[in-house]
Amino acid sequence: MSTWPKHRLLCLSTCAILVLGSLPLARAQLNEKQLIAHRGASAYAPEHTLAAYRLAIEQGADYVEQDLGVTRDGVLVCLHDDSLERTTNVRDIFPGRFVEEQINGRMRQRWRVRDLTLSEVKQLDAGSWFGVEFVGAQVPTWQEAIDLIRGDAGLFPELKAPAEYEALGIDMPGLVIDTLRRNGLETAGPNTDTPVILQSFDEASLRRLADELPTLPRVFLFGSQRPRITDARLKEIATFATGIGPAKAIVNAQPDLVTRAHALGLTVTPYTFRSIETGRFDNVQEEMRHFLFTLGVDALFTDNPDRFPRQP
Repeated sequence: MSTWPKHRLLCLSTCAILVLGSLPLARAQLNEKQLIAHRGASAYAPEHTLAAYRLAIEQGADYVEQDLGVTRDGVLVCLHDDSLERTTNVRDIFPGRFVEEQINGRMRQRWRVRDLTLSEVKQLDAGSWFGVEFVGAQVPTWQEAIDLIRGDAGLFPELKAPAEYEALGIDMPGLVIDTLRRNGLETAGPNTDTPVILQSFDEASLRRLADELPTLPRVFLFGSQRPRITDARLKEIATFATGIGPAKAIVNAQPDLVTRAHALGLTVTPYTFRSIETGRFDNVQEEMRHFLFTLGVDALFTDNPDRFPRQP
């Protein structure tokens, strides 16, 4: 592994903060675009399994994304939802461990990850829902994901619903910080072969991460229901984040957002690009090429890492 790997682009600007102190992180000025494997190579393997992460690396991902949840005994695991029924056989293994919650006006049974210990989560099959070849795949801990990905790609963890965990007395940002420090990944630098970019929809968490891990890039996420993102709001975001992660519909509706964000030193990483959802484009590669080279985004999240266009 080179001491200056290709996936360092979004972390290059962190060197500037070490020299310039309180100046905001500047956007990297290289031409190379960055590929983030969304939940791993999730078009081809069950999301957030080691199989999906391994395939993402094989398909050339610069970063592999991990959504983070916390088990009842305080262990970070890689899981998009805050409950387990969509992507595991938890209904069969622990049939009575659900809670009933109202979602979109309907009562639903949900097996929340925070209600099970890591030992119990490890009993679940997280692969058979996707295909028989993945039977027996487990929900990985974040440490297991780090061990697999380290040295071959960057880490792009998302802190999912940290405020909900805080209400239960669980300090998700603290767990993330401790894990990074334990692995020697808490600072950015030109010799880091496993760069880390942190992301969240939660502003308070990103502000804390900015205070405690100031050299690591931080991406503030927002969804497709947001109104127009004003320059004033972008300036505020730039006080606690080094980039934005808008839903691609926002960039479509506000294409000038890219240049306005860049003018403030913010990177732009929209989500999510997948072959089954390409809108007006003939294929996902064409869609990604438009966002990368016509609209000028710095990076993007995709379920299809093998379709990522490196050139215009």
